[in-house]
Amino acid sequence: MNVVTAVKLYIEKITNESGPGMKIILMDKETTSVISMALSQSDMLKKEVYLFERIDSGRSNERLKYLKCIVFIRPTKQNLALLAEELRSPKYGAYYIYFSNIIPRTDIKMLAECDESESVREIKEIYVDYLCVNQNLFSLNIPFCMSHLAWLPEALTRTLQGITSILLSLKFQPVIRYRAGSVPAQTLAKQIYDQITKESTLFDFNAYDNNGVPPPLLLILDRRDDPVTPLLHQWTYQAMVHELLSINNNRVDLSEVVGIPKDLKEVVLSAEQDDFYAANMYSNFGEIGSKIKSLMEEFQKKAKDQRKVESIADMKNFVETYPQFRKMSGTVTKHVCVVGELSNLTAKRMLFDISELEQEMACKGDHSAQLQRVKKLVADEKISLDDALKLICLYALRYERHANCDTLSLLQTLKNRGGKAFVVPRLLEYAGQHARQGELFNLVRIADAVKLTRNLIKGLKGIENVFTQHTCLLKEILEEVFKGRDLDPMYPNISSDVPSFRRPPQQVICFIIGGASYEEALAVHQMNNAGYKVILGATTIHNSESFIKEVLQATSGINFKHTKPLEKFHMFEGI
Repeated sequence: MNVVTAVKLYIEKITNESGPGMKIILMDKETTSVISMALSQSDMLKKEVYLFERIDSGRSNERLKYLKCIVFIRPTKQNLALLAEELRSPKYGAYYIYFSNIIPRTDIKMLAECDESESVREIKEIYVDYLCVNQNLFSLNIPFCMSHLAWLPEALTRTLQGITSILLSLKFQPVIRYRAGSVPAQTLAKQIYDQITKESTLFDFNAYDNNGVPPPLLLILDRRDDPVTPLLHQWTYQAMVHELLSINNNRVDLSEVVGIPKDLKEVVLSAEQDDFYAANMYSNFGEIGSKIKSLMEEFQKKAKDQRKVESIADMKNFVETYPQFRKMSGTVTKHVCVVGELSNLTAKRMLFDISELEQEMACKGDHSAQLQRVKKLVADEKISLDDALKLICLYALRYERHANCDTLSLLQTLKNRGGKAFVVPRLLEYAGQHARQGELFNLVRIADAVKLTRNLIKGLKGIENVFTQHTCLLKEILEEVFKGRDLDPMYPNISSDVPSFRRPPQQVICFIIGGASYEEALAVHQMNNAGYKVILGATTIHNSESFIKEVLQATSGINFKHTKPLEKFHMFEGI
């Protein structure tokens, strides 16, 4: 149940099968990201892969017959056409071709006809048609999957391919359940079931254990059921970086940060390549400050030891004693820069005050007091328009049908400041109470919620307060699954011929249509640490900005002026 390991094993396979000797790997845009998120360039060099090329970019016509070419591409029409052209006039001595997903036999026949020089040594399918973000988190990098609140056809096809791939790479023939009432979830579940039936020979795994152990569960969820989680400011390291700086395929762009060193304009945050990040990606902001400080003190201590080096022998002994010294120095600098910028943005945007109110609206029912605080912050010129918008979004979702709901006046204030007031009615159309299944703001859960706490952990100056209270809906769903609760009413099975099992599933893949968040990835990580086996996947990984963009795309073309209870917001449409 480790998607990073699954990808690494496949890459190991394709680099070994071509035998010893210098190799080039020919990829497309998507498979380039697949490899780079699992392995570093130095890892690939150890496998004798010395050149990296894109099949869809302009390449020289120089013949390199002494090189073996590993082709790793998605089986798209464009890629197949480019590969056919390559095989008609081969540049390399031998080709080992691997497709990241299922490829029709007719396409293989077409490629064979193009290979007149008989330079192709291997054609195989390997099932790595997804991006491994964390060990238990994968993404399909589909930023927008719906329009008019229905699947975009190309997004549905890509999602089907990605989930088929993850099931094959993990050798799962799962029970498929979907969120009742969600047409997109039911549509996807049906297509996955049909694909498994069609490719029954590929999915010839032991679906049902003779000892009564239930098969894996694929649970398909809809982002619309929980619009709150991606709107909240996060306080764990990975989530906070994504919210404030954005993580794109494990890379963070720091080029706009004032005074940033040239070699840190873009940094890689990968748990596979950075031990500090691996150990602290789920730590909260206060803990990160403390650990960064400890890391710097350790580095300074070793640097002091270095100044005592007086001979070549001493230098050798020092390097042997501290083999991670040079690597560690780079790690210190990188994380100090990232955490420093997070601290600057937190102070500049007054995120402690904003986050406290966000958490209270998500977890407590105190309309009057919260409305006054929202009004005060939304009108404050020091609060960014984006943060003011998020506060109104949360208020509108929380108190949509409250007798004294005052969303209209909040939107008017935002409009007067030049903010995007039109987002709120679109969000309510996307995931308002009429669109959600079940009760997101559960009264029992709110009553039992722990009090908001500020963890005072002194690390770096300015990093003191961390807010933790909100529990994402996904965690509650998973807890119900592993408790063995009856799932049929809320999460029906797409197939009617699956036998019932007394025991709950031992392995679960949750897939969220419309994107997941790093708070949900944290919840999955915590459950895995508690002994469960869960993998989270999604069409994309959201921060609040990308989620709002997805909402706008999903509701594009919808005329909700006459859709109660949204008609009162028509004055803000198109602003």
